[in-house]
Amino acid sequence: MLLLRLQLVFCFISNCVFGQSNADKLQVTPLTGNFYVYTTYNAYKEYQVPANGMYLLTEQGAVVFDTPWDTTQFQPLINYIKKTHGKDILLCIATHSHEDRTGGLDYFKKQGIKTYTSVQTDKISKLNNQKRAEFLIEKDTLFKVGQNTFQTYYPGKGHAPDNIVIWFEKEKILYGGCLIKSTEARDLGYLGDASVDEWSVTIKNIQTKFGKPKFIIPGHNSWKGTNSMKHTLKLIKKYKLAQH
Repeated sequence: MLLLRLQLVFCFISNCVFGQSNADKLQVTPLTGNFYVYTTYNAYKEYQVPANGMYLLTEQGAVVFDTPWDTTQFQPLINYIKKTHGKDILLCIATHSHEDRTGGLDYFKKQGIKTYTSVQTDKISKLNNQKRAEFLIEKDTLFKVGQNTFQTYYPGKGHAPDNIVIWFEKEKILYGGCLIKSTEARDLGYLGDASVDEWSVTIKNIQTKFGKPKFIIPGHNSWKGTNSMKHTLKLIKKYKLAQH
């Protein structure tokens, strides 16, 4: 596995949020230790839909996982982390090519933030004329930032052909992105790029590799509890039965 040492060191869901003030456009919630989940919103039909990202504070600065879906919240997220924690963002990793994950890559890059996606994500982004990262992850990679380590892992196709997850071994945190559905989700959501037939195997690959996480962060809606992978498998089964 590749070890990176840094020594500075469109997923839609069925459950929607009604009503939103300007103050609610960026919500930050402590997760555990130096981990925080941030949520932004974007319009889908007549609803405002939440999208989760996450950031980790290290001695060297902050590491952000996925960019805000709301394009007006790129700078507010940067400002919030600086004002609240006294940290600059060192790098950002986007977990697949949809806009709610990669939309801010250009903006972050212009602010001097190192941006990363997988090679597969970059190919899709280039083909679709979407925002692209400065640096590419060629295979499953262990990152070390200060005293913190985390692993990127491609488990297979599911919500998208390029969806990766992020694993924090010490804290047992699984950042699943849109590959994993919240327990609040009633269906699989947007399937325009999905591989439903392979999705179950992909989820089971994650379960086998990482055991029992203490926290699982899905791409949308609530991350409370650790049953979201089991729930995703149920939704896949439900979808397949409905097709017959």
